[in-house]
Amino acid sequence: MPLKRTKSELRVQRESLKRFQRYLPTLQLKKQQLQSELRQVEVQREGVEQELDKIQRERQSWMVLFAEPLPLADWLTVKRMDIGQQHIAGVDVPVLEQFEIEEICPDRFKQPVWVDDGLAALRLEITYGVKLEILRQQEALIEAELRTTSQRVNLFEKVKIPDAKDNIRIIRITLGDEQVASVARGKLAKKKNEVAA
Repeated sequence: MPLKRTKSELRVQRESLKRFQRYLPTLQLKKQQLQSELRQVEVQREGVEQELDKIQRERQSWMVLFAEPLPLADWLTVKRMDIGQQHIAGVDVPVLEQFEIEEICPDRFKQPVWVDDGLAALRLEITYGVKLEILRQQEALIEAELRTTSQRVNLFEKVKIPDAKDNIRIIRITLGDEQVASVARGKLAKKKNEVAA
């Protein structure tokens, strides 16, 4: 749509520029908050990944025992998993509020001695696996919101504000030229009237 070069359009462009300049700092602050939150979640995720990796490495020494025909995984069930929502800089992310694992183990006296330690290791692995999945979801949601916010910041900084400034400059030049032309026409008309009189 071509730019109207009128006083009313100048007022509209000035109001738009003020609105963009007022909204931009809010977007920039939101972007900074999201970046900070993303870094925190990444650090937490890396910590949980390291713990999970450590548990899995320790389990390697147990692998021979896990090969025995004991259904350890069947003896552990998730009893309760409450996932809530937390609002972080404009985005709702899942948060693990409560997590319980129930042990359904047959008579322990009939099981090998290592079963207790094996179940404890498996319980830890499941717990860290769930925490890791929640952190990955948080990370993905925050990254998506950060990407959208960054696009908006760039839109305002690189397109909307420069365009509004440029439009204001063009309209002011046009209105200035029209005013000069109007004064010149007025002087010419005055001279014609003086000559005719």
